[in-house]
Amino acid sequence: MEEKDIDYVLVPLGLGIMIMYHIWLVYTVINYPRRTVIGLNAESRHQWVLSMMADPLKNGVLAVQTIRNNIMASTLLATTAITLSSIISVFVSSTTNSNQAASQIVYGNKTPLLSSVKHFAILLCFLVAFLCNVQSIRYYAHVSFLATVPTFIDRREPIKYVARNLNRGSLFWSIGLRAFYFSFPLFLWIFGPIPMFICCIIMSFVLYFLDTTTSFTRNLHSYSIREHREKTESSELEVV
Repeated sequence: MEEKDIDYVLVPLGLGIMIMYHIWLVYTVINYPRRTVIGLNAESRHQWVLSMMADPLKNGVLAVQTIRNNIMASTLLATTAITLSSIISVFVSSTTNSNQAASQIVYGNKTPLLSSVKHFAILLCFLVAFLCNVQSIRYYAHVSFLATVPTFIDRREPIKYVARNLNRGSLFWSIGLRAFYFSFPLFLWIFGPIPMFICCIIMSFVLYFLDTTTSFTRNLHSYSIREHREKTESSELEVV
């Protein structure tokens, strides 16, 4: 294989590994949500909304403060993403010889025509991260109003609606964070396809250990949920 053709082999292979992993992750979240951190956290947030809305006068301040922390985290990521997007735009518009210098250092980086594609891919990742975090702030701000509305424990529809909006905000936050993860191998692509391919493999293994849960975590989560339900049912019986 010629050195100039390595880009056309390793780059699609590395991106294919990342895409196949996320296809498996989406399938697992939909069919076996408790095996993933995303599904387990979604169930925990639903129980948290149930606890907060059971007594909004007592837990209202705690709910608003917790959601405010999530809004601050999303704001930080959105600010970082739009700042990096601006820096990349300025860098692309300027005339530099960084690609030529990198092509002389790293083996396989002999395709200067792909430099614009590389920078555009990184810029697209940061723009997606910015938009997703903005949507996350939108949902979190909406939940901050809904979580303090008085409701009854036996009325599940308002609680499910608030929990669904909270999970949507967290989903957009997770997608924005994934966009940051995708930017790492794309950034290393500037230095050649070999570092990019190695980063894709390492990133897939790291994300697997971050996204999956162990049996101990699932059992501990089930015990806490079961204990919460027993307390809720006992309080309802005392009221009756």
